[in-house]
Amino acid sequence: MAEHLRRFGQGEGVLFVGKAQEKTPVFRTEKRKSPTTGAPYPWIVRSTAMVNHYYIYAVDRDFGPFFLKFCSYFPFNAKLCLNGHEYAKHQLAREGIAFEALDNGILSCADPPRLQKICDGLSAARIDGLLRKWLRLVPHPFTGADRKAGYHYDISILQAEFSLTQVLDQPIHGRLFFEQVIRENLDLGRPEEVQLIFNRKITRRTPSRWRTRILTRDVTPSLNVYYKNTRIKQYHKENRALRTETTINNSYDFGIGRRLCNLPRLRAIGFAANRRLLDVERLSHDCVLAETTFQTINGPVAANGQRASGLRFGDPRVHPLLQALILFRQLAESFRSSQLRAHLAALAGRDPQSISQAAMSYQLRRLRLHGLIERLPNSFRYRVTDFGLRAALFFTRAYNRLLRPAFAAALGARHSIDTPLKRAFDALDRQINQCIQQTRLAAARDHLGLAIFQLQPRQQLDQG
Repeated sequence: MAEHLRRFGQGEGVLFVGKAQEKTPVFRTEKRKSPTTGAPYPWIVRSTAMVNHYYIYAVDRDFGPFFLKFCSYFPFNAKLCLNGHEYAKHQLAREGIAFEALDNGILSCADPPRLQKICDGLSAARIDGLLRKWLRLVPHPFTGADRKAGYHYDISILQAEFSLTQVLDQPIHGRLFFEQVIRENLDLGRPEEVQLIFNRKITRRTPSRWRTRILTRDVTPSLNVYYKNTRIKQYHKENRALRTETTINNSYDFGIGRRLCNLPRLRAIGFAANRRLLDVERLSHDCVLAETTFQTINGPVAANGQRASGLRFGDPRVHPLLQALILFRQLAESFRSSQLRAHLAALAGRDPQSISQAAMSYQLRRLRLHGLIERLPNSFRYRVTDFGLRAALFFTRAYNRLLRPAFAAALGARHSIDTPLKRAFDALDRQINQCIQQTRLAAARDHLGLAIFQLQPRQQLDQG
């Protein structure tokens, strides 16, 4: 379809027709006999059969790409499949509104209110109009005589998807945000949570499997929550947006009929479920803000025409600076450059005279531009900010008390102390080595068996 669509240069028309044999529900006749007279008579029964289906892939001027599928056996079932996002894109293009397309969605639009009206305007009447239009243009099982006799197609909703796409202004942080959402919302599939999402009373007799599934395609994970035959799926779309979509596979799950006239009621249920899922989800911390702050401290900074390098985590030249800030926070009268020089020299094991005044001015500028200290007005004294104290405490404690000792245990040196972390890494290493050894032995056995098999014909020839 995509290949033919790229070469298609007209406003609308049929791209190609496909044919395939598929198993489908059909009506068949079977021979029965009257219990009184014994005379045979035909009887219609439901059955299944492998019969030909014809796919008509086409492009509509208003709806874009879609397809119709017709069964060639009675009762001539048919299926219409269309995409509301393609409908919205074609409507925007016809009205001359600039937009940037997203795979199965819209990334940006010059007139968002108009785009929302277009999406709301995809009604049951428009979908029915699309079907009637193309039934007049393409061949289908009902002939003119059949239509005059009252035989025609009506539309029922087999599957409907309702999506909410939230485009992120900083896509680089989208994966961090969504992975944190997954970790902290694994209980969404429980009955009490599903009851809130779908606004449906859950009892012990409600037929469903209560579960939350995390599926990964390539490197993109998705969060899936189920209610009967309905699924809510949430994932990070193309590293640009958070996508939440509700797929209703059986409208009877919500006490609604399947005919197309029920589309507005299903739309309300689907969109409300998307919003309720976002309301139910929770995060224990702002992972995006934390990542931004961490990268800001580690990266270079520029302000008011001044530039300074980043305070990189784990840099041995940065740790004395951060440790000095923790000491100076306890001074009520703030601190001067000479005091910082003395502490840096002591923490680094250097002579204070070996640190020049230009180097001290640079270090003070780094700390000030990063917001860790502030200069007192009309003086040469500095004060540690609340943010500076918290950042210095976390950076130094995380490195000295967590990262460095844990890394030493994980390396598994002979002289390292036997700790639970070291034992866990040693067990993992043994299991990996054992698996490699078993694989080598299996390969050797296969090779040996092949060699014996090759020698047998020659041995039989020598005996003959």
